[in-house]
Amino acid sequence: MEYVTGIPDSDEESEVIHISETLMLQTVEEFLTAEEISRLVKIMDSEAAGWQPRHQAEVLKAPATAQEVLADATQRALPAIRRSMPSIAGSGHWGYTELAVGESVPTHLDGISSPRTPPRRIGRIGVTIADAAEGGRFYIETTSDSAPWTDTLLGAADGYQPDTPLTHSLPHGPAAHEDTPQWLSAPRKSRWLTDAGPGVAVAYGAQVIHGVTPVLRGRVRKFVTDLVDTATA
Repeated sequence: MEYVTGIPDSDEESEVIHISETLMLQTVEEFLTAEEISRLVKIMDSEAAGWQPRHQAEVLKAPATAQEVLADATQRALPAIRRSMPSIAGSGHWGYTELAVGESVPTHLDGISSPRTPPRRIGRIGVTIADAAEGGRFYIETTSDSAPWTDTLLGAADGYQPDTPLTHSLPHGPAAHEDTPQWLSAPRKSRWLTDAGPGVAVAYGAQVIHGVTPVLRGRVRKFVTDLVDTATA
């Protein structure tokens, strides 16, 4: 994964990561303007014509024209995102995905990739340019069960607040989202559905359990990327 520059101030990039950031949910209601949504729809109608995900949650790298629109939107949104996730310094390159009728994203947990080596994935962010007519809703799940957590504790030497716990992770891949592992499916959880709508970005911590309900009518068209603690060119 490549990462792009966000806020270049070196002091901000050295922000110590707090556990609450990795469990945060934050929306940016005006992430994309109506004109930007229209542009992105036209771009993907052209660039992704006939493309269909080979597996649930497969992501296609967005073309350069779409990256430019989304990078500008991310730059505008960073101050709002950083109110609740202050260690975020930038984002990755954006990917594009679609969900058709009967498709969903099963419950999963991204986790923090390379937790001790910058740039660290502290969160993810997604924005739809078209919602399904029914279904296809993004959700998060919370639980007090210890099953999603490992025995690893991170600290100041790793760039985190002392005694920051680390969850298991479920990497993206052809089979990763097909079956939810026992450590994630077994615990009793509470589900929280969002109704953000097209153009509203949903940022969520890398240790947040989440998924997308099955699409019943229509199609979801969505862009996603990582939120990281170190901005790079």
